[in-house]
Amino acid sequence: MLKKVALVAASLAAIATASPVMAQARPGVEGLAPRVDRPTCTKDELKALTDAYVEGQRRGSLESLPIVSNANYLENMTTVGAEGGLWNTPLEIDHDMSFHDPLRCKTFTEIIVTGPTPYVIGTRLFVDQGEIYRVDSIVTTTGDWLFNADAYLHYTQQEDWSDLFKYQLTDPAEMIRGANAYLDGFMDKFTDIPWGTPCARLEGGAYTNRSGDPHASCELGMPPGVLYLTNRDYLIDVEKGVINVFMRFGSSETGGPDSHTFRYIDGKFRQIHTLTAIPGPQVDATGAPIGNDPNAD
Repeated sequence: MLKKVALVAASLAAIATASPVMAQARPGVEGLAPRVDRPTCTKDELKALTDAYVEGQRRGSLESLPIVSNANYLENMTTVGAEGGLWNTPLEIDHDMSFHDPLRCKTFTEIIVTGPTPYVIGTRLFVDQGEIYRVDSIVTTTGDWLFNADAYLHYTQQEDWSDLFKYQLTDPAEMIRGANAYLDGFMDKFTDIPWGTPCARLEGGAYTNRSGDPHASCELGMPPGVLYLTNRDYLIDVEKGVINVFMRFGSSETGGPDSHTFRYIDGKFRQIHTLTAIPGPQVDATGAPIGNDPNAD
């Protein structure tokens, strides 16, 4: 079972400020001017760029990518510059998967590295006319919230994130509504969340359905009444039924960097992946909590 609700509440609440902003705050990134013109792209362009990004991370260089000279580079929601991010370090990648949003011209790539230094990385590319104008990575590693790259790899490889049949798709507006309902549920337990079954949540490495229960729900371990989740920024891959949300836990300026990826099938949550770059409890390679009561929720 996952962490106790009390543990979640106490640990997450510690990163909130005394005056959190409302959960519905407009998405954005501190310190960056908003892009006022609407970007243009194709899904094929986005797929080619995520392929190039993954290969660049393997080599430890993004020099081969078409990045504009004045691009913004962020790691864990802090501006770092082109030379400051983990993308400059060659990594032996055990697994990667990417999602593409040709309406917003954004991509999201999840990368799993089990060693020698383990990482689970979520990277956004922002694209216009075939060029990247922003690289935005959330990097998690040992010591971060429920982190275990071996467990993350194990359970990800058991899941299906392929394209859905057309009758399984969910309207993008409903995907945003449902994701917001889930995220608002951290403060208001009465929100209308589209729970589906079976559903499993992979949170840093912790997994909610280690027993393979065909009736499992992702509602397990949801912490009611904790804090606001702010600065939400959305990416939707309609064909895969995926919405990815970048945000902060608590303060819109200093809250913990977080990524939530929701997989919808037939309008319901079936898979959820989360990465949170804040210190927290750890789990073992099976996704079970370390040092907690094994019978705890």
